[in-house]
Amino acid sequence: MTEANEFVYTRVLDAPRELVFKMWSEVEHLINWWGPVGLDLGIAELDFRPGGIFHYNMRSPQGDEMWGRFIYREIVEPEKIVFITSFSDEEGNIVRASFSPEFPLEVLNVVTFTEHEGTTILTLRGGPINATEEERNFYNGMFESMEQGFGGTFDQLAEYLSKL
Repeated sequence: MTEANEFVYTRVLDAPRELVFKMWSEVEHLINWWGPVGLDLGIAELDFRPGGIFHYNMRSPQGDEMWGRFIYREIVEPEKIVFITSFSDEEGNIVRASFSPEFPLEVLNVVTFTEHEGTTILTLRGGPINATEEERNFYNGMFESMEQGFGGTFDQLAEYLSKL
């Protein structure tokens, strides 16, 4: 689903809201589900607080490596997490996405957690900030790909939750 330059992804998870929120806030949980299917996640740093950072790498079976980071803006437990996500280098500096020089350097994401009859409705909304028109247009053209990517990531989260 899209809303004027904003990617929106919603997923119902069969787990209580407090538990789903916790999956985002602790290394021992994030390592088990965050990132694209088929990539191994390595976590360099998780400082889960406003102004803090989640700095991580993703490695393919072929050994290719990408780094990323979140800078947390707002955390309202267990309701909402607001963060800016970027591709980064090993030191945590913002870099261009390896797949395109037109992908925005920064994307503002808002993840909300809504309890509904014992399940959690997770909604992720994201859109470029400080971006050129070309970057915004490129981002808008990636919604189908992002739908698949986040679908796989949140499949991993649902599977991990089912084992807890």
